[in-house]
Amino acid sequence: MTVTPVVAAVTTLCASLALAGVIEGLRWWGYAGVAVTVVTAVGLGLRAMRTPILLVGFAQMFALLCLLVALFTDSGVLGLLPGPDAFADLGAVLRDSVEIVRTGVPPVPANSAVLCLVVIAIGMVAVLVDTLAVSAGTPAACGLVLLCVYAVPASLADEMLPWWAFVLGAVSFAALLAVDGAHRHQQWRNRPTVQGTGGGVGSPTALVGGAVAIALVAGVSVTGIGTVGQLPGGGSGPGSGGLGLNPFTSLRGMLDQDGNTELFRVYDLGEEARYLRAVTLSEYDENGGWRPPDEMPRGFDAGDPLPAPPGQQIFSTGNSVEITIESVNSVDVWAPVAGTPIRLANLPDDMRYDPESGTVYGSSKRKLPTYIEHADLSQPSAEALRAARPARANDISTVYTVREGIDPEVVGLADRLTRGRTNVFDQAMAIQNYFGPANGFTYETSTAAGSDEDALRDFLFESRTGYCEQYASAMAVLLRAAGIPSRVAMGYTAGVQTGEYRTITSQNAHAWVEVFFPGAGWVQFDPTPLTDGTTYQPPYAEESDTTVPEDDPANETEATTTAPVPSGPATDPRDQADAGADGDDGEDAAASPVWPWWTVVGLVVLSAAVTVLAAMAARSRLRRPARRVPLRALAAGAWVLTVVFAAAVVSWWLLVFVVLALLAGVPGIARERVRVRRRHQIQASGPAAASSAWAELVAESADRGVEPSETETLRAAARRLANQHELDQDSRRALRTVVAEVERSWYGGQNPDPALTAAFDRLIAGLRRTNPIGWRARLFPRSILRRRSRR
Repeated sequence: MTVTPVVAAVTTLCASLALAGVIEGLRWWGYAGVAVTVVTAVGLGLRAMRTPILLVGFAQMFALLCLLVALFTDSGVLGLLPGPDAFADLGAVLRDSVEIVRTGVPPVPANSAVLCLVVIAIGMVAVLVDTLAVSAGTPAACGLVLLCVYAVPASLADEMLPWWAFVLGAVSFAALLAVDGAHRHQQWRNRPTVQGTGGGVGSPTALVGGAVAIALVAGVSVTGIGTVGQLPGGGSGPGSGGLGLNPFTSLRGMLDQDGNTELFRVYDLGEEARYLRAVTLSEYDENGGWRPPDEMPRGFDAGDPLPAPPGQQIFSTGNSVEITIESVNSVDVWAPVAGTPIRLANLPDDMRYDPESGTVYGSSKRKLPTYIEHADLSQPSAEALRAARPARANDISTVYTVREGIDPEVVGLADRLTRGRTNVFDQAMAIQNYFGPANGFTYETSTAAGSDEDALRDFLFESRTGYCEQYASAMAVLLRAAGIPSRVAMGYTAGVQTGEYRTITSQNAHAWVEVFFPGAGWVQFDPTPLTDGTTYQPPYAEESDTTVPEDDPANETEATTTAPVPSGPATDPRDQADAGADGDDGEDAAASPVWPWWTVVGLVVLSAAVTVLAAMAARSRLRRPARRVPLRALAAGAWVLTVVFAAAVVSWWLLVFVVLALLAGVPGIARERVRVRRRHQIQASGPAAASSAWAELVAESADRGVEPSETETLRAAARRLANQHELDQDSRRALRTVVAEVERSWYGGQNPDPALTAAFDRLIAGLRRTNPIGWRARLFPRSILRRRSRR
């Protein structure tokens, strides 16, 4: 009831370190530790009061909810209890968490949305592990729960998870099983040894060790284990070393990574640096993000002659270009194609082509063989696009015209940019030209990713710094706001000509915009000013005479718009949530000062050093208490200061909680100090040994609710203690020895026999065995509180 919950909590914390592969830094681990501590403390307290198991689990979940309210909202009742406003605030934070899960690239920054998700996930895991290990008595079943903790980050991270996360998790889980085994052994200690538990080839230790060895060998040589492909040292198995596009996820990771991996080699593409489309993102939601449809349509067999896309006339079917695409390190669902594919060859049998989205895809990620595309690379002219009529409802799916959730200020900007333009082409070019240096836009690959609407507004009106994702997303939103069918395309630029082929690397991952024109289909527009020279501007874009408005539309927006503007600064709402939870000014967690944490580290080192000195002094031959007690007191004070300061660094409410917990623990600490002092006196076998033994026995009995009367004789008090505590025969014999030595000391003036120490130890062990003490008595011992009240 005490050791197992603590070990289960440590096991949960060690397993949670697997999240280090998908979350930046270790700040989040402190929040996970607080969640696990709250869950464990509630379980310990309620079980000490004999609370039903079901109520313990519900109480732990309610305590976890109160922790979420205290950490991530400012509207809780008394700052802690959930209320309607607190639930609304938590809902906003959780929506940000879902968005990060959907669009974030591991490792994600530890902002309030991620921290909230960590507290919920690890807190619920702690409840399950505590219930299985303690209430259900089946700690082995906790392995299934802990396995999920490793499976989630392993499926998200592009690199192997930290090795120490596995080691710590395995060691702590083994400790949990060992504690349970020791407990069961105590219950069965009088039974014969179970057959097969000894040493030898058939022992459990040998079987488990052999199973682990076989699994590791198989992981290295046979199966594709791990997030990248195989365990370190393994050969090039399926998917080993591959990279692929995951819409608005891996794209950002590719642009930000230090290396540059070759993905494709494209032959016969020609001098024109045409883009290769992999996937199109058609759905725009109110959080400002773009994504493909949840389910891809059935499409057509990629090996058959391909139909023309809706609304497009094939411009040069008889003069198609044959392009060869060789996959080098790409492992993906999508098969990139250039222009409009007319026919594909050498692709796997399950590959499909969707003419509406223009994508070629399969049922699973894989490294594709070298395939051939017969493509139409012809382009419409600017005059043809100007002459195209606006799209009607029956020309294209309504998913490409959805504009709900767009900020009114963004709608106002789109209206001003397209004002006076009489055709869709000029309107699209006016919007594209807005993202130029004349309006202060710059290209930067190291900016923070933004997919929510506040970040989009900040990019359009404030920072104006970003890379292809932000440029393409912003232009597509403006087009939708202007009523023009649009979508975001993802794929690759044409890379660099290397001999007879063009090499395309992970740094060539790119996003651009496609606009629908009846008769021409989906036409490319690219607002991103790439700095590597791989930008492709079609001839119709160069023929356009559309210019940028002389006045910055953003200034006009500020002067004339009547649309509501957010009352706060245009910052990430997750940063604002950080400010609400931690009491700062809304700055990002990465910009917070680090000196408090270094101070905590320094205090930990100092406390550990003083503790070591106190232990060395206690073991030395110098037995003078004047040298030991100050060091012990100093070590205890140093640790208290460390805990209090660390709690203050995390949050003020945690500081209050820690201070109250320390104050509540004062009586128990005082009782422990008295117990240790008396124990040393008993072991010394000096004149005070007998009195200390009787005083400690009376205190142990008083803590259990039985206090000898002052009018009773020594032997009468001993008989009453033995009966009321139901001591067994061995404990009663030890009690008689203790009473005899006390009488010799009190009435005979003799020093007690050294056998007093062994008898006293047996007596206390028997007392604790037959009448164990509860947590309430441990925290508030009667022997201390009654003595203070009598004084």
